[in-house]
Amino acid sequence: MFDAAPGYWYSRFLLERALALIYLVAFLCAANQFVPLLGEHGLLPVTRFVRVVPFRASPSLFYAAPTDRAFTLAAWAGVALSVVALSGYAERSTALAAAVWALLWLLYLSFVNVGQTFYGFGWETLLLECGFLAMFAGAASAAPTTLWLWLWRWLLFRVMFGAGLIKLRGDECWRNLTCLDSYFETQPIPNALSWYFHWLPPNVHRVGVAINHVVELAVPFAYFAPQPVASIAAVVTIAFQLTLIVSGNLSWLNWITIVICVPLIDGRWLSWLPVQVPPLDAAPFASRATVAALAAVVAALSVNPVVNMLSPAQVMNTSFEPLHITNTYGAFGSITRVRREIVIEGTADQEPTATTVWREYEFKGKPGDPSRRPAQIAPYHLRLDWLMWFAAMSTPDDHPWFFGLIEKLLRGDRSTLGLLASNPFPEAPPRLVRASYYEYRFTTPEERRTTGHWWKREPIESYFGPVSLRER
Repeated sequence: MFDAAPGYWYSRFLLERALALIYLVAFLCAANQFVPLLGEHGLLPVTRFVRVVPFRASPSLFYAAPTDRAFTLAAWAGVALSVVALSGYAERSTALAAAVWALLWLLYLSFVNVGQTFYGFGWETLLLECGFLAMFAGAASAAPTTLWLWLWRWLLFRVMFGAGLIKLRGDECWRNLTCLDSYFETQPIPNALSWYFHWLPPNVHRVGVAINHVVELAVPFAYFAPQPVASIAAVVTIAFQLTLIVSGNLSWLNWITIVICVPLIDGRWLSWLPVQVPPLDAAPFASRATVAALAAVVAALSVNPVVNMLSPAQVMNTSFEPLHITNTYGAFGSITRVRREIVIEGTADQEPTATTVWREYEFKGKPGDPSRRPAQIAPYHLRLDWLMWFAAMSTPDDHPWFFGLIEKLLRGDRSTLGLLASNPFPEAPPRLVRASYYEYRFTTPEERRTTGHWWKREPIESYFGPVSLRER
């Protein structure tokens, strides 16, 4: 376990570059969205958060400077460091590589720990855990250590097996193999191919759920098998993740899961990569000792995730310590059967009447105009669009940021409007804004041939408003 594994040099090479790409996307999301969502004048300002949550509970560099300038500088610093990691320059020495990955981890931890509900997704902690492990990769001139590679197997096992257990214990549709009858239509942000997946024959959906159970509940045990079994298990997992990528927009969840599969693959399977393996030295004793210490920390921190996985009351996507070093994962334990969407509209009228013309705000990713083709967004993450999906499952009172969103629209706030696909009030902000509940369903093949629409929607009831600035 403590010996060198020169046969996995290609695996480490590919892992580090793929992980750097995910970090690049994550920091670009922060650069584009963090200030309007969580900045000094955002929907959930960090300034309020740091006043009520102690540093020890949610450590972040932003406790020292919760300002828009600090958020922006940190995001673009993360982008720059991601490019350095992607280039491979830092791998010239063990210390430099560790420093770059440590800075990436620390910067992103700082965003996640003050990001509140806008950063409350499982792939945030997963990216942090991957970044922490990457600190111990070593220099390009040294062979990776076997123990370090096994830590990636343990992480992939928790991701996949946790996801399988949460489904098996969750919604009945996972047990009767019917979840895919609804999933493609009701997932957070469908893409264009989701429409086609939705209209596959029911028997194909049943087989799909059965395959899901095999890949998430049986295949993970093969991650710990000798080669070539472990490589085959990784390739099966990658193929499964690719089907999820083409059938929807789940941010970088599936992409980073593919990244975690890479360290399981025998380097001989990756020798086609256009790079030469340099003469390799064994990792120095200090590096091997550090990895051993890391393994001990991961083992100790794995107790709570394992207990959680074995518990009938299993929870998904949870960190048991504020540094997000070793976490528990799982997704879609339940599936919604009916898609409800919140449609936000505004008008220039002072008072609503029967003749009032309401103009709709279009979001970048979530369904709106029934004729608009569903967008391909992932691995980019549209945080406001995702939160609108959650908001549609409850009332505005459960989502304090929603009231801030309405007020920003009434004021014509440019930063907030930048999160949307279009501004229906380019000359002056609306006098009134309202939010209505609609039921959405994919058009049938016949309806789509006739109308060209991807969605059919029916109004249900009012969700919020109409309100004016006077009432806010």
